[in-house]
Amino acid sequence: MKTTLFDIKGKEKGKIDLPKIFSSEIREDIVAKVLETKKVKQPYSPSPVAGKQYSAMGKMRHRRHVWQTSYGRGMSRVPRKVMSNRGTQFNWVGAEAAGTRGGRRAHPPKIIGMINTKKINKKEMMIALRSALSATTSEKFVKKKYETLGKEKIQNLPWIIEDKITSLKTKEMLICLNSILGETLYNVAIRKKRVRAGKGKMRGRKYKGNAGLLLVLGNKEEMKTNIIEYVKVDKLGVNDLARGGLGRLTIYTEAAIKEIGEKHGK
Repeated sequence: MKTTLFDIKGKEKGKIDLPKIFSSEIREDIVAKVLETKKVKQPYSPSPVAGKQYSAMGKMRHRRHVWQTSYGRGMSRVPRKVMSNRGTQFNWVGAEAAGTRGGRRAHPPKIIGMINTKKINKKEMMIALRSALSATTSEKFVKKKYETLGKEKIQNLPWIIEDKITSLKTKEMLICLNSILGETLYNVAIRKKRVRAGKGKMRGRKYKGNAGLLLVLGNKEEMKTNIIEYVKVDKLGVNDLARGGLGRLTIYTEAAIKEIGEKHGK
């Protein structure tokens, strides 16, 4: 399978052979399974000792005929802490229980229910990565992911550009991407940030943004930019290529294509 190689001015430089992995069967079911396995949720809950860290003489017990209990006093059996005592007379206050001052929460979130313990087989992980890479060459999957493209014709998938792109400055890179992608795709590819509508912006999540284009670099290539997302071949995963749906807009450098072929078979 051959595709077009572009130079940094957005013009065709020649043709390049794609590794066989880009022609793999696309297994949407296995990709969905891998994405579910890789989901991460930040665990949160109160401290395990919340409500039990009081400084007092001790905690009242609820056994019969034992010193320092409320048995036989006509008192509710709320856990209490002893502030002071005089013989068998105690000055105590309710503690620990959810309805008491400084007590624990009644039904707090449980960390154990938030930790993802799902696992995936290595072969399934490999099939998912092959499917995700193959979907970047498919116009059908790209259009399915980006519905705003409508009937726009997408050509030369996947886009491959010469390694000099890593030396471009931001303004030059934007001109290069516009030349390769065209105006419609360019508007989808560039990362944008906007203020969220609603109360979420008061709760630590003020901005929303799109994922935009992914640039895959060779392992020895370096780049610094925030207008597009980039990742090296060794770090490339299913989440990078398929989170939110197969068919992410992706550009590969020449070095990246060569290393993918060496790593996964030419």
